[in-house]
Amino acid sequence: QVQLVESGGGSVQTGGSLRLSCTGSGYAYSSNCVAWFRQAPGKEREGVASILTDSETTNYHHSVKGRFTISQDNAKTTAFLQMDNLKPEDTAMYYCASGGVCNRFSWADQSYFDTWGQGTQVTVSS
Repeated sequence: QVQLVESGGGSVQTGGSLRLSCTGSGYAYSSNCVAWFRQAPGKEREGVASILTDSETTNYHHSVKGRFTISQDNAKTTAFLQMDNLKPEDTAMYYCASGGVCNRFSWADQSYFDTWGQGTQVTVSS
């Protein structure tokens, strides 16, 4: 059974940094597409970044480009989201997911992802 477990969330001030981790147990990933999503209170869940585990091709939401970096470890069982220059609007529950389609048109389509973690909270104060 594939499971994804996120860690690394917390509370920081504006301009601070956090590094989220997403580790897959069992079969590492159900596909070679892994992504981070986030959901703020009262808002829909949105895609933040994705990575193709084979080619390491990445996609980013326009609001995080230049501030967030998605990567993976050499064993391809852990994905990371390095978040720098955090803003209050980045406050949300962050989820990792696998099984999606990591092309530039579909990477944020949640319906393609079949395995989700439980989420980790990120809070940015002004």
